[in-house]
Amino acid sequence: MKWIGALILIGATTWLGIEWSNRLANRPKQIRQLKNALQILEAEIVYSQLPLRDAFFSIAKQIPQPTKSFFEQMGESLQDKDNDLYHNWKKNINSFVQDSSLGVNEKEILNQFGRTLGQHDFYQQQKHIQLALSHLQRELEDAREEQYKYSKMAKSLGVLAGIFIVLLLI
Repeated sequence: MKWIGALILIGATTWLGIEWSNRLANRPKQIRQLKNALQILEAEIVYSQLPLRDAFFSIAKQIPQPTKSFFEQMGESLQDKDNDLYHNWKKNINSFVQDSSLGVNEKEILNQFGRTLGQHDFYQQQKHIQLALSHLQRELEDAREEQYKYSKMAKSLGVLAGIFIVLLLI
């Protein structure tokens, strides 16, 4: 019975290490998705001159999950005329960051971008999108670096922590 418990404990800590490694691997992918979404938003605003609601739905059709659900929620929240854009943006960003592998820095970049969204003319809005893209590029480079540094370590640490705890308990 002790051995079964020991194997379950080692399996659980290994699973935690793999989950941590997956979050590190998913973060650069999701930052790239956000960058693509903002580039599409720029094209929809500047060239197509679509309203934000339609632009959000257009982005949602072109981007994979979990970014897709964020833009779908934004489009749906703008269907009511009385809704405040920034309030909805901030609320949806909070739930989006919880459901994704994004970090605090990406959340802050998106919140800052949301403050300017819909407040300026097309060309000023384009400048704000470019600024957000440059900040996301910096975070993408940091995320890649963290992934290379810590991904293998997270998996190994999960296994080794489980073995260490089992040895302590025996």
